[in-house]
Amino acid sequence: MKQEHLTATKFSNLELSNVIVKGLKEAGFIHCTPIQDRCLPISLRDKDIAGQAQTGTGKTAAFLLATFQRLINRG
Repeated sequence: MKQEHLTATKFSNLELSNVIVKGLKEAGFIHCTPIQDRCLPISLRDKDIAGQAQTGTGKTAAFLLATFQRLINRG
């Protein structure tokens, strides 16, 4: 994804475990897309959310990151 399509929000500034942030960084993902920026802070607080955005904007990643974090928290 091109830099101009990213937000200033870094994954490392969200309530994600260090393991997740490390994996994201190693894969080259540092900044959130707009849909991730708006959805992740809410979903990471165990709140339900619905979002709509174009294909390829990171919706599935946002869902999976929140799911992975929830699984880690239950660990």
